[in-house]
Amino acid sequence: MAAQAGKDMLLKMSDGASTPVFTTVAGLRARTISLNARAIDATDGDSTGRWRELLAAAGVRSASVSGSGVFRDAASDAMVRDSFFSQTLRTWRLVIPDFIQMEGPFFVSALEYAGQHDGEAAFALTLASAGQVSFTAI
Repeated sequence: MAAQAGKDMLLKMSDGASTPVFTTVAGLRARTISLNARAIDATDGDSTGRWRELLAAAGVRSASVSGSGVFRDAASDAMVRDSFFSQTLRTWRLVIPDFIQMEGPFFVSALEYAGQHDGEAAFALTLASAGQVSFTAI
């Protein structure tokens, strides 16, 4: 796989319709996608050499997405803000061109606004997965 430009990663939010339309919600300048799997410790007194043993395929998987940047427009700002305040689950799509697309239910777990007197207003958000996330190679 050839190197990818970080600026090409897209974060899109569904409009919630039965046939969803996805809107790119922000001009993200920094993005992080974290995939996690919590391990289940199955160690007991009979564990060989008293080494920790983990129970295979039993942990809880989760995904989180964080990003910061500037909103593209008032409509995308309103979509994210409304989702945060209502704490509704929305389907989000994360696209890394020529690599992978992730899609699933997320909620906005953090939303921050900031700005410098001589710069543009910026935001930061964190999404937490709230169900199965699908992965599609593109």
